[in-house]
Amino acid sequence: MKRFLGVLPMLAFAIIMHANPIDAAFKEAAKVEKEIKKTSFAKAVYNITDFGAKPDHVSEPCHEAINQAIVACSLNGGGTVVVPKGTFYTGPITMKSNVNLHVSEGATLKFSTDQSLYFPGVITRWEGIDCYNARPLIYAYGETNIAVTGKGTIDGQGSNETWWPMCGAPRYGWKEGMVAQRNGGREKLLMYGETSTPIYKRVMTPEDGLRPQMINFYSCNTVLIEDVTLINAPFWVIHPLFCESLIVRGVQIFNRGPNGDGCDPESCKNVLIENCMFDTGDDCIAIKSGRNNDGRKWGIPSENIIVRKCQMKNGHGGVVIGSEISGGYRNLYVEDCEMDSPLLDRVIRIKTSTCRGGLIENVFVRNITVGECKEAVLRINLQYENREKCQRGFTPTVRNVHLKNVTSQKSQYGVLIIGLDDSNDNVYNISVEDSHFNNVAKDGNQITGAKDVTFKNLYINDKLVD
Repeated sequence: MKRFLGVLPMLAFAIIMHANPIDAAFKEAAKVEKEIKKTSFAKAVYNITDFGAKPDHVSEPCHEAINQAIVACSLNGGGTVVVPKGTFYTGPITMKSNVNLHVSEGATLKFSTDQSLYFPGVITRWEGIDCYNARPLIYAYGETNIAVTGKGTIDGQGSNETWWPMCGAPRYGWKEGMVAQRNGGREKLLMYGETSTPIYKRVMTPEDGLRPQMINFYSCNTVLIEDVTLINAPFWVIHPLFCESLIVRGVQIFNRGPNGDGCDPESCKNVLIENCMFDTGDDCIAIKSGRNNDGRKWGIPSENIIVRKCQMKNGHGGVVIGSEISGGYRNLYVEDCEMDSPLLDRVIRIKTSTCRGGLIENVFVRNITVGECKEAVLRINLQYENREKCQRGFTPTVRNVHLKNVTSQKSQYGVLIIGLDDSNDNVYNISVEDSHFNNVAKDGNQITGAKDVTFKNLYINDKLVD
C-alpha cells in the first residue's frame, strides 16, 4: 500500500506558482495518463457455455460455470472469457488475474436477487467503512491485469421490488417489517468505525440490509472496464478500492436507485474515466478515500484522476469529491464533458466535514458545457451532514480549485461555497475564468467561509462578475 504515498514531484507548488494554473495542470495530466498501465491478454478464448452455462435458465444461475471458466483461463496463462449472445442468469462472479470477462453484444448477465447467494461476505468497504459484507456482483481481490469489456449488458435487477427497498425509504418500495439498513445495520457499521472495532469483527449479515456493489475491485492493479452497459445496480455501480492504473472507458450507466452512484474510485491512483454516460440516482462520479477513522487509519488519498468526454444526466453531482474523503484527495482533471438535466443537482461538488478532515487539493476543470443543473455549477461544502454522530475536530481543507471555460444555461447559483462558521482559512485559492452562467435564479454566487476566491471574465446573467 505504501506505493500510494508518492505524488508527482512538486506538482502542487508548480501549479500554484504558474501564471496559468489550468493549462499547466493539464500538462501534468498528460504525464499521469502515460503512467497508467494498460491491460494485455493472451489470445486464448473460453466460452462460458463450454463450462455448462445455459441461457434463459432463471431457476439455475450459472455463476459456478462462469467462475470455473475464469479460474481455468487464469491458471492457463490468461485470455478472454466470453459471454455469448443471450440472457444468462447468474450469481456473484469473482475475477482472477489476466482475465478479460467479455460480455458480447446481444448478451446480458442478469444477476440473481437471492441474497443468500451473496453470503458469506467478503472484505470490502461500505460507505467508506471497512467490513465483511455481501459479496459484490462482480468482485476481485488483489488481482492484476483484469477487464470487463464488451457491448453487452450487466443487469443487477435492482428495482422497487428487489434490493432497493433495503435502503428503508418508502419511495423505493420499503414497507414496515422489511429488512433494511435503517433497522440498525448501517448505524452498527458506522459505530464499528467510530469505535475502531477490529475489521475481523465487522461481519455484516443479510439482516443488516447493506446492499452489495455491482463491481468492486479491491487492491487490484491494471484494470479495464470498457463499453459495457451497466443497469439497475443494488447499490454503487463501479467501486474500485485501493486500485492503481484503472481505465473506465465507453461505459453506459443507468441506475436510478438509492445510493446509485455511477463510478466511485476510493483510495485509487492513476485513473482515467472517459467517453462514459451516467444517468444515476446519486452522484455520477464520486471520488473517495475512506470515512472518518477508517480513512485516517489507512491514510491513502485518491490521486491523479482524469475525467474527460463524459456525459452526465441525472444525479446529485456530475463530478464529486467526498463525502467519504478522510484520506484526502489530490490532482483531479476534468475536461470536455457535457452535463444536462433538471435532476442534476451540481456540476462540480466537493463535500466534507469536521468528521472527515483531510486535505483536498488541485482540482482543475475546463471546457464543460451545461444545459441545466438544479443548484450550482460549483459547490464546496465543509458542513456536509452536520447531524452525523461522529467524533469531530478533524478540520478539512479545500484548496487550489480552478474552473475555466464552463458554460451553463440554467442553475440556482453559479458558485456556492459553505466553509466553516469560524474560519475563512480552510477554503482558498478558488478561481473561475472565461465562463458564462446564464439564467441563474439567485443572480450570482453565494460564498461564506472562504478566501482568495477570484473571478476573471466570469459572466452571470450577462453581467461581468468582479
